[in-house]
Amino acid sequence: MAPPELESREQFIRVIVADSQAIFRAGLRKIFAVEDDIRVVGQAETLEQAVSAAKKFSAEILIFEAALAENPIEAAQEIMKTAPGLRLVVVTEAPEQELTLELFRRGAHSIVSREIDSEVFVECLRTVAKGEPWLEAHAMKWVMEAYRTQGTRPHGGRSKVQLTPKESLIVSCVTQGMKNKEIAARVGTTEQVVKNYLRKVYDKLGVADRLELALYCLNNRVLLDKAPAVPPPPAQPQTKEPAVVDSEIADTNNHTN
Repeated sequence: MAPPELESREQFIRVIVADSQAIFRAGLRKIFAVEDDIRVVGQAETLEQAVSAAKKFSAEILIFEAALAENPIEAAQEIMKTAPGLRLVVVTEAPEQELTLELFRRGAHSIVSREIDSEVFVECLRTVAKGEPWLEAHAMKWVMEAYRTQGTRPHGGRSKVQLTPKESLIVSCVTQGMKNKEIAARVGTTEQVVKNYLRKVYDKLGVADRLELALYCLNNRVLLDKAPAVPPPPAQPQTKEPAVVDSEIADTNNHTN
């Protein structure tokens, strides 16, 4: 069933499917046929047809098979240049770390493998249709790891936004995959204070959530040179209560919010 915001606007997510496998295209049409808010408006089975469809059809999303192109990164850039408003969801045969990272750097909204569950894929499309990136759990891990290790790579453009030492410390913790409860314990403050700092950081950097924050850091090299060292956690008493999961934190291992 369509989300309320789509129903109220009587609006569909228009999708172009570009894939060399007829059975995969047919499978997607079958999946989308039972969804009230998703419509396939065009199909393609070659790179040339995909580029033509991007020009011809009015759509929000292009589902693009990476194997259609010898160089899928260049092909993705060509398509996004041809249709700047089109959001790209790239499908790979299997999870590929370097391809995933490079496509995200170049502007693709999502990269998924064919093994993705159909219900999860539908949720991915709904997220991307809002203009938000979407990552599978392993891809989110790759993005975080790339951020932590990119200090050895050539310097790119640098953001003019300045973070305070405390903001930098908290962002550093976030990019290590820590939740608010863990960050609060690590830096010696409360969860509410951590949330307040994150809101300020989101506003400063113009991002909406932890995933966008990680991507921003990856693309703009935030914290690389002067990231404060994360202090060791304070000594814990010998008896302590069991850890409680912070239910208020968005799970960026599943998708963006």
